[in-house]
Amino acid sequence: MDRKEAIKLCICRLCPTYIDCGEEIAFCLSTPGKSKCIKLEKGCLCPGCPVHEKMGFKYVYYCIRGNEKDQPGRK
Repeated sequence: MDRKEAIKLCICRLCPTYIDCGEEIAFCLSTPGKSKCIKLEKGCLCPGCPVHEKMGFKYVYYCIRGNEKDQPGRK
């Protein structure tokens, strides 16, 4: 999936943990990775996200914990 398509499908902005501080969304992709301003886990919508499902991702809280490669062994 290319980045443009991912951003169109991304639901980060609807997430209770999301804070709009001018960062690009789609934290689950390798870039941008973790947010520089989101620090508190307040609930996660990643498992219901179309990008998460289409890419076969298994982790959550990408905005805080990083992308799939950054989270081995976490759930």
